[in-house]
Amino acid sequence: MAQILAPSAQWQMRMTKSSTDASPLTSKMWSSVVLKQNKRLAVKSSAKFRVFALQSDNGTVNRMEQLLNLDVTPYTDKIIAEYIWIGGTGIDVRSKSRTISKPVKDASELPKWNYDGSSTGQAPGEDSEVILYPQAIFKDPFRGGNNILVICDTYTPAGEPIPTNKRHKAAQIFSDPKVASQVPWFGIEQEYTLLQPNVNWPLGWPVGGYPGPQGPYYCGAGVEKSFGRDISDAHYKACLYAGINISGTNGEVMPGQWEFQVGPSVGIEGGDHIWCARYLLERITEQAGVVLSLDPKPIEGDWNGAGCHTNYSTLSMREEGGFEVIKKAILNLSLRHKEHISAYGEGNERRLTGKHETASIDQFSWGVANRGCSIRVGRDTEKEGKGYLEDRRPASNMDPYVVTALLAETTILWEPTLEAEALAAQKISLKV
Repeated sequence: MAQILAPSAQWQMRMTKSSTDASPLTSKMWSSVVLKQNKRLAVKSSAKFRVFALQSDNGTVNRMEQLLNLDVTPYTDKIIAEYIWIGGTGIDVRSKSRTISKPVKDASELPKWNYDGSSTGQAPGEDSEVILYPQAIFKDPFRGGNNILVICDTYTPAGEPIPTNKRHKAAQIFSDPKVASQVPWFGIEQEYTLLQPNVNWPLGWPVGGYPGPQGPYYCGAGVEKSFGRDISDAHYKACLYAGINISGTNGEVMPGQWEFQVGPSVGIEGGDHIWCARYLLERITEQAGVVLSLDPKPIEGDWNGAGCHTNYSTLSMREEGGFEVIKKAILNLSLRHKEHISAYGEGNERRLTGKHETASIDQFSWGVANRGCSIRVGRDTEKEGKGYLEDRRPASNMDPYVVTALLAETTILWEPTLEAEALAAQKISLKV
């Protein structure tokens, strides 16, 4: 994660300024995705008709497309705000739209809103109102213009955070003066798998069958090695347009699996940016007629799982003598291994087996340049005596608010007893 060692100059801005006249993502952009997919697969889906219909000469369809791409900026000051929140499963994203009277630059300018929590598994039917609090805004790459995406968290009408609102506690941790003074940076590597619709089998794989073994697919190029590149590239550009601090992307070890990296993000922004990036990816795969999976082990057997490796550093780790601070952080992480594992995603036991570049879920380990450890330290960090660590345990379906806040809490706020610290240091062969 060399590209996330220093944050952009704009990390403090609530919303990245960029041109409002860039073209939003439209249905025409998906013809190449669908054409390639149809050549490889015999699977039929409604998405095929949808995209091809929009490419036809049918007057009604063409007029609809013109309306979808219509720029209303010259005719009204009003904008569309897409309010986004996390649903009842803790991993699903929901959204709905509302009209705002004029463009805004900060989430504090937006009104609160509400939704039916009984329809998302977040409230009982007899008291179903859940309140949305706007927290972060991004430019909308689908509608373009001054339209925005709004990341929200969720509360009862009395102002109490509901159980699935993990952002609230994370914000409290990151606002703690001791944490804030350490300016925690996060670089998050989000892996995901693209699946064929209806059959839930990886994109590019023969239905019910398997491709050749892993090896040629990681960062590979070519029709038999790369499946879904258009989706990855479209998502990359959508994130840049939106103002998400995306730092890179690549094809992964298992065919049909991809990764994008977000960071460095400071504090709560890590969670905000990952959730918005996930929302964009859901929308893009929706348009492409492809299923997005964040399952940490989508295919059993000799295939890599999907993780969400989290690179982390504090101000003290980045300064001279920082390697000793990193080792102290690793010691703390070893003592709270079970707490972290329980918060690092559902189904992670199927991924953390000690194989396929993972450590065993039951045993904490660390090492330099070792991708089979719980915590990896880079060669450059060891050589320079300062830098960052990589927590390789989080699953692809982890909640970034939970993971980033827990890392800060364990390494900055939590202090073990001297006896526990000494025993742990001996156990993991760590001199502090």
